Amino acid sequence: MPRGYMEGPASEEREAELDRLERAEPPRPEERPAVYGATAADPSKHFLGWLGEVDPDELFASGEAWGLSVVRRAV
Repeated sequence: MPRGYMEGPASEEREAELDRLERAEPPRPEERPAVYGATAADPSKHFLGWLGEVDPDELFASGEAWGLSVVRRAV
């Protein structure tokens, strides 16, 4: 008897794919850009605030903080 396409490994792979599609992906956490840098009070790199609430250019220009970076972090 000839084997049909949906028998054996092909059918197993298709069923596994259907199972993956049926499972809903968890919602991604909301992210915001965060400003990190060093200050005189804490010379190690740490969270300074959220971009928009803290201006990294002003912090650097004033000398209050250095080694600044902006990264996306979950809220």
